[in-house]
Amino acid sequence: MTRLIARRILVSLAVLWLVTLLVFIATLLLPGDPARAILGQQATPERIAALQDQLNLNDPVWQRYLAWLGGVFTGDLGTSTATQGSVNALLGDRIVASLVLLVAAAAISTPVGLILGTWTAMRRGKIADHTVSGISLVIAALPEFVIGVGLIVLLSTTVFTVFPSVTLAAPGEAVWERPIQLVLPVLTLVLVVTPYITRMMRATMIDVLDSGYVEMARLKGLPERTVITRHALPHAVGPVAQVIALQLAWLAGGVVVVEFLFRYPGIGQALIDAVNNRDVEVVQAVTLLIAALYIVVNLLADVIGILTNPKLRTTL
Repeated sequence: MTRLIARRILVSLAVLWLVTLLVFIATLLLPGDPARAILGQQATPERIAALQDQLNLNDPVWQRYLAWLGGVFTGDLGTSTATQGSVNALLGDRIVASLVLLVAAAAISTPVGLILGTWTAMRRGKIADHTVSGISLVIAALPEFVIGVGLIVLLSTTVFTVFPSVTLAAPGEAVWERPIQLVLPVLTLVLVVTPYITRMMRATMIDVLDSGYVEMARLKGLPERTVITRHALPHAVGPVAQVIALQLAWLAGGVVVVEFLFRYPGIGQALIDAVNNRDVEVVQAVTLLIAALYIVVNLLADVIGILTNPKLRTTL
């Protein structure tokens, strides 16, 4: 088991290195010249050439890649070509703001999905089961921006005007200082993730409830609550933990669309602004952060799957 986990870690490191290579190549393929994008269309060729030298844009590609990769390993994400400031300082507050969204969505969607999945499994074939399963299937089929727009129409503009449709935080103000502005983006992420957890938990719990050890616990006369909490749930949560980890990894990429929709000052909005401004260093940094988070969460999902799988524990 230790060898298998070590191999997963090595594969994840190799994938992360490939991601750095792909991110760097992809930013090179972006249309336009960063120097001209910064100086504007009226800039003279002399000024453009001087800025290109300042930004090391005339250096060989491999040399620029190694310099950028070395900065990544030392924690220096470079200098923003648009603001001429540190990328670390530019993204510091935005990373915290995005983590607030991700943690809030995960803290809500995970228990709600587990509870709904368990509840529908215990009522399989009944009206409640069909209703929850149908609603979760419809919501799971909708893209996040459709859910977000629907929530804006329902709760912010046309039907009810309960929550703000965009972020109201002033520059330098923390997003959590106005909790009401977090409701719609967090609710959007929760509605996107929860149906998958619910449906997986329902399917896994049904299999567990039909198992022999659960039937034996019932034959012993144990209360149904004890059977569910002590015998069924521990065996059902293991496989669902991997689905939860994968959904949380998806949040790292899906947050980009949600932040743009609600004008939320996170890394998603920073990525879109950087692409529009041809800010290559910020694009590289944000893309790498999202990819690294996705790889780490997938690695944790693999480790959880190994630790909760008795066959792997006994054969390795």
